[in-house]
Amino acid sequence: MRHVAALAGVGIKTVSRVMNDEPGVSEATRERVLGASRQLNYQLDMAAGSLRRAGRQTLSIGLLLPSVANPFSSEIHRALEDSLTERGIAVFAASNDDDPEREKALVAAFLGRRVDGLVLTPIAKSQAYVIPEHSRDLPLVFIDREPVGIDADAVVTDNAAGSARAAAHLLAHGHRKLAYLGDRPDIQTARERRRGFIEELGRAGVATSTVPVREGLHDEELARLAAIELLTSDDPPTAIFSAQNLVTFGAMRALRELGANHRVALVGFDDFTLADMMEPGITVIAQHPERIGKLAAERLLARIDGDDAAPQTYVVPSELIQRGSGELPPSN
Repeated sequence: MRHVAALAGVGIKTVSRVMNDEPGVSEATRERVLGASRQLNYQLDMAAGSLRRAGRQTLSIGLLLPSVANPFSSEIHRALEDSLTERGIAVFAASNDDDPEREKALVAAFLGRRVDGLVLTPIAKSQAYVIPEHSRDLPLVFIDREPVGIDADAVVTDNAAGSARAAAHLLAHGHRKLAYLGDRPDIQTARERRRGFIEELGRAGVATSTVPVREGLHDEELARLAAIELLTSDDPPTAIFSAQNLVTFGAMRALRELGANHRVALVGFDDFTLADMMEPGITVIAQHPERIGKLAAERLLARIDGDDAAPQTYVVPSELIQRGSGELPPSN
């Protein structure tokens, strides 16, 4: 705050009034202070009282997920929260909605509250904007997706390997006319899942240029419409790989609507509640969000406690769970 006051040519109390949106400051002075704060990347300290606490800790961390409503994200949230609560650390969670600008705004909001660490699922092209804070020993752990432009711990799933396993499974059951339904291609995990699936088909001798690929399916309805389009085409696939849980839900609805759920094979990426209660049960490549959340918490606590080892990427293996839908043979 002293730096902002010096740059703006005002007193510290004036800076405080402006940053707390209090009256008694002219518009010209307010603009000068705000301009100086932007130039210095100043963040209002929402937890200044914590500076009197031993270790200068706020006993809180920021958790940024694509959507706290998604079952995969909520399981990570719960696992991380369970681990950190044992240390008396509160978790502030938010959704970035896979919007790069929202990611940066929420990270800034967390930093303004002087959290003791950040756990982030990134979507922006680079996370280098966090370097100034990270260089001041702010612990960072990335989950689900690896960071770009910054060295930090990351905990991820074996996305490409898991998708290759799905492709190999469908091939082993006789399928050669396979289709891929995926999330937005600007999302790192979506790109990796597509790569793993397509490369495995290529290794098996399938002409990958002929494999129908539908991407950008960021919700259930888009996935349903894409699946219906493929299944009602002149040369429909005999098997579908849906590379995200909401995409799987859309594919399931399409198969039901068309009465094709017993003749078109389906393997989804991500397990979900009641998958075994469907007819047939849904075969999945299951991630382990509880392990991801627990490991992320362990790494964050280690960093908070002073671990200064070189950052690493920790890969949590996925698992093929056979329930029936992925074992259907080709019908044509």
